Amino acid sequence: MSHSDRARQFWSTYTKDLTADDFQRLFTRDARDAYDYFARGFDPATLHGLPWHRRLFVQSRLFFIAFTSRLSPARRALFGVAMLCALFGMAELFSGFGLTNIPLIPFVLNLGIPGPAWSDGTFWLFGGFVLVNLLVLLEVADRLSLKHDLDIAREIQLAMLPNDRFTGRGIEIAGRTRPANTVGGDLYDIVRLGDDRLLVVLGDVSGKGSPAALLMALLLAMLRTLAPDDLPLPTLTARLNRLVYDQAPGARFITCFFSIIDLRDGQFTYVNAGQTPPLLRRQNGVVEKLSTGGIALGMFDQSAYEQSQTRLEAGDLLVAYSDGITEAENRAGQPFDEDGLERAIHTYGSSPAPDLARTLFTVVEQHVGDMKMMDDLTIVVVKRTDAVPPPLPHAR
Repeated sequence: MSHSDRARQFWSTYTKDLTADDFQRLFTRDARDAYDYFARGFDPATLHGLPWHRRLFVQSRLFFIAFTSRLSPARRALFGVAMLCALFGMAELFSGFGLTNIPLIPFVLNLGIPGPAWSDGTFWLFGGFVLVNLLVLLEVADRLSLKHDLDIAREIQLAMLPNDRFTGRGIEIAGRTRPANTVGGDLYDIVRLGDDRLLVVLGDVSGKGSPAALLMALLLAMLRTLAPDDLPLPTLTARLNRLVYDQAPGARFITCFFSIIDLRDGQFTYVNAGQTPPLLRRQNGVVEKLSTGGIALGMFDQSAYEQSQTRLEAGDLLVAYSDGITEAENRAGQPFDEDGLERAIHTYGSSPAPDLARTLFTVVEQHVGDMKMMDDLTIVVVKRTDAVPPPLPHAR
């Protein structure tokens, strides 16, 4: 391939999908929207009555402060250093007063304008500096707008989850979740099935961020639609699997742990659909892993599931969790691991369920230290406190 062919191929690739309308919109609508985004906090009274040159200076200062204040402290400092470097460079290129050459045709025709004179090439450097700052401005405005939308989505997502714990009939249940990003794909739910039974669910959508959060919301909606039908757990899981298979993209799946607790006698029925096995610590310290069930939801349309039963006795403790808990790594690359979770359960297991859920989160965060969490964290704690739970009062 000749040099000219390679140059044409590069140009074709670099300008792919670029249209004149896109370019025009960049300097009209996009630039104006970005300015309006950062300038919306301006007080018009600040500029009222000022002469044009004074108003331009004040407006530029207010805009600079509004823009940089939305950067993180470290990035704000870096941006300030870059501005100072540019100013120092312009000062060194200043050569006095005379004719400033403004290129009309690059390298061919210049227009000399009386005023401050600068070394040749200064115009191009200044133009590039302005355009790069415009690009940064547009990108920051887009990202901040998206972050605002994600913050709202986070509020909606958290509002969908149970906002309180369950306590009664000798059972304590508490859940806690924290997404790795603004929104996440972990979920848990506590659903009343009549007066005597509870459906407790923990799930983990593959992936993170907005796609996982949307699928998480879809699963919660489907679960709460089917729960009142009081289906056997294998049937409920199979139906949810088919719905997820039909609605979710092919690369997405959801691991879930479904359980029903009978408040009258502590009977515990569960189906594990590919979820990390919850840990059931008996009063005597023995830990059981609840793994019976089947594969994750959404992988195959005709997946079948089986259930298993056990009983929660007084002093028994169940901890269901997403894999973000055990896979959380410290700076040395060591995961918190299942052994770390078991040690924490043995150490703090005597705490009430809400306190234990909060403490387990704290232990994981201490293990990770200043490292970024790479996955969503979710824990559901179920604790049996009484051997014979008192009956519910009759409705009047």
